[in-house]
Amino acid sequence: MIHLGQYNTLDIFREAEQGVYLADDEGNEVLLPNRYVPEAFMIWDKIDVFVYLDNEERPVATTEKPYVTRGDFALLRCNEVTSYGAFLDWGLVKELFCPFKEQVFKMKPGGWYLVHCYLDEKTNRLVASSKTNRFLDNKHLTVKQFDEVDLIASHPSDIGWNVIVNKKHHGLIYKDQIFEDINVGDKLKGIVKKVRSGNKLDIALGQVGYRSIEPNADRIMQELKDNSGYLKLNDRSDPEVIKERLQMSKKSFKKAIGTLYKQRIIDIKPEGIYLL
Repeated sequence: MIHLGQYNTLDIFREAEQGVYLADDEGNEVLLPNRYVPEAFMIWDKIDVFVYLDNEERPVATTEKPYVTRGDFALLRCNEVTSYGAFLDWGLVKELFCPFKEQVFKMKPGGWYLVHCYLDEKTNRLVASSKTNRFLDNKHLTVKQFDEVDLIASHPSDIGWNVIVNKKHHGLIYKDQIFEDINVGDKLKGIVKKVRSGNKLDIALGQVGYRSIEPNADRIMQELKDNSGYLKLNDRSDPEVIKERLQMSKKSFKKAIGTLYKQRIIDIKPEGIYLL
């Protein structure tokens, strides 16, 4: 079967005036237009292509790589808005359509929007939706506490940042766990800090718990070396000062210096930390 909105590995089956036809193992064919045909090829050569619908709503193949594929999320620019909806730049000749009913807020030309690409079963067309939450499911989690996860920044809230977890689930990074600037569509790495009631996921950037001690200790060691073995911080320092200087929470900081102190690597004084 040839899959719309996805990459397919197909055989070059036959030549035609408008290009070459590619076929799958079941004999289904799709046109690869001349502009994408390799300069040198042989019949039955295999080729990787992306398949979508052209302006005539016919399946067509391309060797170009879109910014988003079916089932994925991406930050796309709106090129045009018509009476039917918005048209987004996804890196292909034909733009990706986002109907008004799939827009959280009315899109405007030049604006950037985080969208999900899916196949509309009624029309068999690839479309975009900025209502990304409806494509996420936390009822059946595929992650657990301390799992490393891939994140996409979705939208901010009063308590932190909402993120898409492994392209499947919804998660939240609390403000006190954020030590860098985050923008919509950013792709990040994180860890499941906690699974709360209702399968709500608390996410931390980087590593958490005992796993965070070693990286944070390394960070403190580097700061000490860069400042002649002295750091004007200790376990009584203001959390905001620690966050600004080391980009970590006070809790993580205290764990890290505790580890270094027990290993007799540092000495903790009222005026700060000294490297031994």
